[in-house]
Amino acid sequence: MSRLQERYKSEITAELEKELAISNPNAVPRLEKIVINIGVGEAILNAKALDAAKAELSQITGQAPVVSRAKKSISAFKLRKGLPIACFVTLRQKRMYEFLDRLVNIVLPRVRDFRGVSPKAFDGRGNYTLGLRDQLVFPEIDYTKVERSRGMNITIVTTARTDAEAMALLRKLGMPFRETA
Repeated sequence: MSRLQERYKSEITAELEKELAISNPNAVPRLEKIVINIGVGEAILNAKALDAAKAELSQITGQAPVVSRAKKSISAFKLRKGLPIACFVTLRQKRMYEFLDRLVNIVLPRVRDFRGVSPKAFDGRGNYTLGLRDQLVFPEIDYTKVERSRGMNITIVTTARTDAEAMALLRKLGMPFRETA
């Protein structure tokens, strides 16, 4: 069990129960999964670009990524239905907590001009999506072997019913939210 998961079970659930006035301990919001997605638009012209993205994503997460294909053809982008254009990983349980721990304590402080993550990136159902512009902020990536910087979306799916509950959960887990003025 990772240290963040241990802390969630021992301290955070009790704190959230009090803060959100929840009487049933099973109703306390928790993390369900984390999905990391890298869209590789250049894969239309260069098939090797997707292989590089898959290798980097597996280094970051410690899990093999799944390739996703285009759902429909778009002639303006020279995109045909069924072409591989992205890769993603879904993390659950121990790997999910370990990834979130690394994201909050190691990766986000390495982002240039970082003042906290936006508190407005919730979807209305208690899920949070964060975009990173560069994969080099992860210490697992060797910058000498990277030919092109790629961004990624990190979606944190929770069991919270509202954005306020999800924000309280992520705050307790250490997510550094930007102060709104």
